[in-house]
Amino acid sequence: MSVDVKAPMPGKILEILVKVGDKVNEDDELLILEAMKMENPIYATAGGTVKDIKVKVNDSVDTDQVMVVLE
Repeated sequence: MSVDVKAPMPGKILEILVKVGDKVNEDDELLILEAMKMENPIYATAGGTVKDIKVKVNDSVDTDQVMVVLE
């Protein structure tokens, strides 16, 4: 079963802290999203392995856009 980690708000990707294949625990930081001039850490919603990263640094994202897929 895969889990989609979605953007909670529109913003820009500042930093990606994981790579495909990394094992993560629930609440581990995955990336940093800049929104409203604030840096917002985005956390894993479940433990698992990073299956896919659908964004790059400097990408703009919309609310509910899938950024990372965990398996």
